[in-house]
Amino acid sequence: MNNWFVRTFGSSVGKKLMMALTGLGFCGFLTVHLIGNLFLYGGKDAFNSYAEHLHSLGPLVNVAEFGLLTLAVIHISTGLILFLQNYQSRPVRYAVNKSGGGRTIGSMTMSYTGILMLLFILFHLVGFHFADKSTRTIFDIVQQAFSSPAYVTLYVLAMVVVAVHVSHGFWSAFQTIGANHPKYMPSIMLLSVIFSIAVGVGFGFIPMYILMIS
Repeated sequence: MNNWFVRTFGSSVGKKLMMALTGLGFCGFLTVHLIGNLFLYGGKDAFNSYAEHLHSLGPLVNVAEFGLLTLAVIHISTGLILFLQNYQSRPVRYAVNKSGGGRTIGSMTMSYTGILMLLFILFHLVGFHFADKSTRTIFDIVQQAFSSPAYVTLYVLAMVVVAVHVSHGFWSAFQTIGANHPKYMPSIMLLSVIFSIAVGVGFGFIPMYILMIS
C-alpha cells in the first residue's frame, strides 16, 4: 500500500492529481469564504454576529484551519516541484492540453499567479486573521483596512490574479481527474469562467463597498 502511494504520488501524473484535488478543495473554501463575507453587506452587527457564530464552533474551526494548512502545503510544494521539473526538462505543463482548451492567459501564468496569491494570502492573514482583536471587532478591522484606497486597490488587483488563476485551475483540475470528455468539458469550462468571475467580482467589490460607506 505504501509503495503504491509513493509510486502514484511520486510520479508526474500523481503530482498533478494532488494539485487538482487540493485545488478543488481551495475552490470549495473560496465559495464558503465568499458566502461568509457577504454578511459585510448587512453591516457591523450582521458580520460580527456571523464571525462570533463561526468562532463558537471551537474545535471544528481549528480542524478546518489545519485542513486548509495541509492543503496549502501540499498544493504549494507540489506546484513548486512541478514548476522546477518543467523548467529543467520542459515536460508537459501542468494541466495544459490543447484538446482541452489550448493555452490561455490563465494556463500560461499559473505558476506566477500562484506565487502572487501566496504572497497575498500571507499579507491577508497578517492583516485580518492575526490582527489584534482585543479592542476591535472583526468588522472594525475590515473597515479600517478598507478605508485606505491603496489597500483597496491592492486587494482588487489580488482578486484579479485569483480570478485568472482559478479560470484555468478549475476546469483543468476536472480534466486531470478524468473529466476530459467532449460531452462534459464545454460545460465545465463555462462553469470555470462563471466561477472565476464570481470569485473575482464577489471578493473584489467588497472592499470598494466598504470604502464607499466608510
